[in-house]
Amino acid sequence: MWVARSLSIVSACLVTMSFLAGHLNDAAAQQPEKRIALVVGNGAYAKSPLPTAANDAGLIAQTLQAAGFDVIGARDLDGDTLRRSFRDFIQKAESSGPDTVAMVYLAGYGLQLAGDNYFVPVDSAINREADVPIEALRTGDYIRQLASLPLKVGIVVLDAARQQPFVNGQIASGLALVEADPHMLIAFNAAPGTVAPAEQGPYGIYAQSLAEMIRTGGLPLPEVFNRLRLRVNEASKGAQVPWDSQKVDAGFTFFERAPDAPVPAPDQTAAVKDKPIRDLGVQDAYAAALERDTLQGYEEFLGAYASDPLSKRVRAIAAARREAITWRRTYRTDTPNAYWSYLQRYPRGPHAADARRRLAILTAPLEPPPTFDVLDYDVPPPPPEEIIYVDRPVLAFGDPEFDFVPPPPAPVYYLPPPPDDFVVLEPPPPPIGLFILPQPVFVPIPVYVRPPRYVAPPPNNVIFANIHNRAAIDSVINRRGPPPPAAGSGDRAGRPGSPAIAPAQGSVTPSLPPAVAQRATLIQQGKAPVPPSATINPAVRTGLPGAPAGQAGRPNALQPANAPAAALPSSQSLPRTNTLPVPGARGAPPAPGSAAINPNARTAPGVPPQPSAAVNPSARTAPGTPPPAPGVTGARPAIGATAPAAGPSPRGAPPPSAAVPSRPAAAVAPRPQPPPDIRRAPPPAAVAARPPPPAARVAPPPPRMAAPPPPPARMASPSPPPRMAAPPPRMAAPPPAPRMAAPPPPRMAAPAPPPHMAAPPPRMTAPPPAVRAAPARSCPPGARC
Repeated sequence: MWVARSLSIVSACLVTMSFLAGHLNDAAAQQPEKRIALVVGNGAYAKSPLPTAANDAGLIAQTLQAAGFDVIGARDLDGDTLRRSFRDFIQKAESSGPDTVAMVYLAGYGLQLAGDNYFVPVDSAINREADVPIEALRTGDYIRQLASLPLKVGIVVLDAARQQPFVNGQIASGLALVEADPHMLIAFNAAPGTVAPAEQGPYGIYAQSLAEMIRTGGLPLPEVFNRLRLRVNEASKGAQVPWDSQKVDAGFTFFERAPDAPVPAPDQTAAVKDKPIRDLGVQDAYAAALERDTLQGYEEFLGAYASDPLSKRVRAIAAARREAITWRRTYRTDTPNAYWSYLQRYPRGPHAADARRRLAILTAPLEPPPTFDVLDYDVPPPPPEEIIYVDRPVLAFGDPEFDFVPPPPAPVYYLPPPPDDFVVLEPPPPPIGLFILPQPVFVPIPVYVRPPRYVAPPPNNVIFANIHNRAAIDSVINRRGPPPPAAGSGDRAGRPGSPAIAPAQGSVTPSLPPAVAQRATLIQQGKAPVPPSATINPAVRTGLPGAPAGQAGRPNALQPANAPAAALPSSQSLPRTNTLPVPGARGAPPAPGSAAINPNARTAPGVPPQPSAAVNPSARTAPGTPPPAPGVTGARPAIGATAPAAGPSPRGAPPPSAAVPSRPAAAVAPRPQPPPDIRRAPPPAAVAARPPPPAARVAPPPPRMAAPPPPPARMASPSPPPRMAAPPPRMAAPPPAPRMAAPPPPRMAAPAPPPHMAAPPPRMTAPPPAVRAAPARSCPPGARC
């Protein structure tokens, strides 16, 4: 009896302990998951700018914001700011705790050298292979630092495998094959050793496909990138094959799907994944080999379908993977025998120059001895038909010389079709300031796709709280509709799960990294120069006039608190008005220095004031650029925020350049005397219509122009007609030319009283500026007085 009672007590304790352990595990699984991300888009390179890099970064940043990430992002960063931004992000990840998911997305140019990958800042001066480690950012250093942190998941995406314009024929193309560390995933936009084709649309294929897969919901992290590979290969017609390596052991999904969500396709993937490739049809076998993305899978396809037209494409993919694996094993061994072994397999391979450089560093002869220990690689030697694909400086699967047949579409159970509203995305408007990412038009996420409930809400994020609220999306995020109901008043649209918000509760654009915000503040204060990258294709990235159709859209009026002012060309100074709100935004004053505020601020006497840019939008638009659409503020506020509008040009002067639409006041006031105008020998009518010399414009216009006594005295003198007729004969004589260039400025600045100007008649015929000093207000332009 006593034994039975003891056993019952023990069993009850065991049941209680298992119950508590289960609850503790559930509680641990439901602990708030913090999500942070760093997004960078570098496109303003001096050598071959990238038109979609900043847009791609803006699209990924917006998608991660919707998934609950606390995103910091910037565009067109130089090397120092990029390195400091990475260090700040790693410190942020270190202090976030063990339940943190950290993601890094980099769009721009990437390079590989000696087994390492590098991301290129916009200010890099790379002309040879020795400049790469100095000028570029070695991504492996920061990936290892992230891998050493106790994170839940670390994700690094390099959208940077492109044909680089820096070093010709001396380094391998694309990015180098790497191996992911535990709890890490590393992804490239193109397979190692290959490059992606040039982009044609407003967004890159890889970035748009990645955003689509993130928004799908319910996909584990490996499945996101497996489907991404199929979508990119299908959308690029086989020209691009993404790659990833992952060792993620924790469960992670960007979005969840509700229980009543529609089933996208019949669930046949599990049954097909376990089948050998030779047991599948050729189209299904191609999709299976691409989804598995292993050298063994590609060789299996070639063994089963060697005579099929798709075998040429698969053979090129296998050749690139085999060479990348061979080089990685060679470099990790790092001995003369290893490099001789590589050169024996690939005498003209992509890494042949790297192998010879390492042999020189190791003081070993470039030619191998008659006998040496050949490295036993993990992969067999390449067959002869593969050599033609890797025996070239750059390997691109879209090379027309290969004449590959287009790949078949993936089966629907492998890859469902994309959503209709995410097939063609509208180009984003120009960004609102320097370093700030573009703000794409947000496409609402289906109501059955939602962030996991255990995700900690990111701070100051409007998008995360309103992914289904169409009223807030239209009015606050996309700024295309009436303002939403105020907070606490309920959803007047009557949509469940769509709470009303106030626009001031958060920011739409990602915050700038602290290092970038500090740099922007120094530029605003005039303590740091405007980076040269601001002048690379400024119409697309800074909202300058002359943006192509589709780029000069609505301005993003929801400017972050740490957002700097818009970029200026390097030839312009940065006035203090750069710290004012963006003109044209809600609650912002009109553009400073416009003619509507002070018509006579920079207007020459006798010339009517130029209308304000707010009244005439085409006044500061490059020739050939259409004005903004009715009802849209346009892409011009960035200009007004950076520099006041310049006054009208004198009649007969050359038009201002389209690249520099407006000049600051500091650049207009100290203009020197105009000797080019004198050399042109303009007609008398043009001389009478020109504004007075700089001394008259620097002085306050109203008092000087309103003085009545001097004009009658000068107008009563009968000498002006002879003076108007005198200059042409003397312009032909060579002696007066030196005298006209040097003495006029001192004489024009010193003699203020009119009697002194009329005293020496013989000397007044020499300096033509005296003709412009004659009053033009009593005589209309083009008429003789």
